Amino acid sequence: MSKIIRIGTRDSQLAMWQAKTVQAQLENLGHKTVLVPVKSTGDLVLDKPLYELGITGIFTKTLDIAMLNGDIDIAVHSLKDVPTVLPKGIVQAAVLKRGNINDTLVFKKNEEFLSTKDAVIATGSLRRRAQWLNQYPTHKVVGLRGNVNSRLEKLEDNEDWDAAIFAAAGLGRLNIRPENSINLHWMIPAPAQGAVMVAALEDDEETLAACAEINHEETEICTSIEREFLNRLEGGCTAPIGALAFIKNEEINFKSVLLSKDGSRKIEFSKVVPLDQKDDLAKFAADYVIEKGGKKLIDQVKRSEKEINIYSTKKLTDDQMMLFHNDVIADSNDAIKISLNRIPKTFVRNEIENVIITSKNAVEALLHNFSAPELQFKNIYCVGRRTKRMIERRIGKVKHTEANAKKLAEHLVEFMEGTEVTFFCSDLRLDDLPNILTENNITVNEVEAYQTKFDADKVEAELDGVMFYSPSTVESFLKQNKTSGIAFCIGETTAKEAKKYFEDVRVAKVPTVESVIELVNEYYV
Repeated sequence: MSKIIRIGTRDSQLAMWQAKTVQAQLENLGHKTVLVPVKSTGDLVLDKPLYELGITGIFTKTLDIAMLNGDIDIAVHSLKDVPTVLPKGIVQAAVLKRGNINDTLVFKKNEEFLSTKDAVIATGSLRRRAQWLNQYPTHKVVGLRGNVNSRLEKLEDNEDWDAAIFAAAGLGRLNIRPENSINLHWMIPAPAQGAVMVAALEDDEETLAACAEINHEETEICTSIEREFLNRLEGGCTAPIGALAFIKNEEINFKSVLLSKDGSRKIEFSKVVPLDQKDDLAKFAADYVIEKGGKKLIDQVKRSEKEINIYSTKKLTDDQMMLFHNDVIADSNDAIKISLNRIPKTFVRNEIENVIITSKNAVEALLHNFSAPELQFKNIYCVGRRTKRMIERRIGKVKHTEANAKKLAEHLVEFMEGTEVTFFCSDLRLDDLPNILTENNITVNEVEAYQTKFDADKVEAELDGVMFYSPSTVESFLKQNKTSGIAFCIGETTAKEAKKYFEDVRVAKVPTVESVIELVNEYYV
């Protein structure tokens, strides 16, 4: 080959090592080459984790443009950084023999922190973060960016950090692996981790022929399976996906993992197939993960990267989150924490004629203190259909239920037998029910069954609206936040409290979380 192959590379120490390795292999085969260092966006922006930058192919984009402009003939990349779909006109020309595939934990003192609850681990990788939190859910994971040397320095300089996670291949290639480090064999690596890839122009036949001479077929087969799996899941550097394939005894061994960003949910897949069945393996694996809920997990990761516009003061389930309109980016957490009280046996020793229960929390408090046979209540009155179902399933028959406490009080005044009731309530109960009953000469014996504690998040985003489920959730939210947008309320009692602070208050048709979600969706139609 007469032409000089211009090798484009990032100018970091590790990228230069990769480019020089490609250069040495090409020159050993008689090809002439020259290195052309190019800075990338990924090197220039170091104050955010990769998954927050929102750029596909952050470490490859600049080199792709240089190649298409004719400034370089080939580009050398860490294959795990390369998008699964290459730009039009660019193809994979070669993959070098793979290096160490493992993730490595570098720690500062010893490994004792692994058994503690409050260890601090540093990484800029969403995949590593999710797998670490899945294994160690009480640990704190902090962001870490920069080249390998600067990341090691940051680990040393931060007194609060216990360890950081690196790619073993990078540490080994630079010959800077610290003694106080261990390979994380349980952590599934990024697809194509440890492999170096060469890209070239599709119509440059002379360069493609030269690169084909340094291609390592086994590495190409394994990394292609991993990257096809990644592509079929529609994942990139913004999704916590791991995949590893290797060949042993004429068989392909494959394992993969998809996680939620916080590591709380995990879908795993592993399979061994004969080498001649390799072409179907990635599709089979991706279909399995998708069937087990993978698509939903991927969607949640993508949604979580956007600015939230709706906040729920009650923690929503995954299924409930999927009910929102496409324009809704929701976040949720419990603004109220419940602490069950100890209820003396004197309150349930004899059969009580009339009992009022206005929430499922009161039911839980009663059953926390007593067995169902001990709760001998003649007439049970309650608020809400779900509370009724819970009482009848776990305690006994409900005589009458109403949608809110005020309506229940009005019913009791007119129809209740006797002149005395026992009201199992919270320390923050509303006054409507006991006041109405007392005004009508009905004695109310209040039993504080549980305590309601305010524990709302501070929400930084500019919200279109907030979802409320009780007057207490309104009060709790506003202790940390200002009024923002529309108050979407589960019922009239909650709406009454919200109207003290919000100009636009909307009430669900039925008192269920799903109905509040429908109320939110109507706003976006």
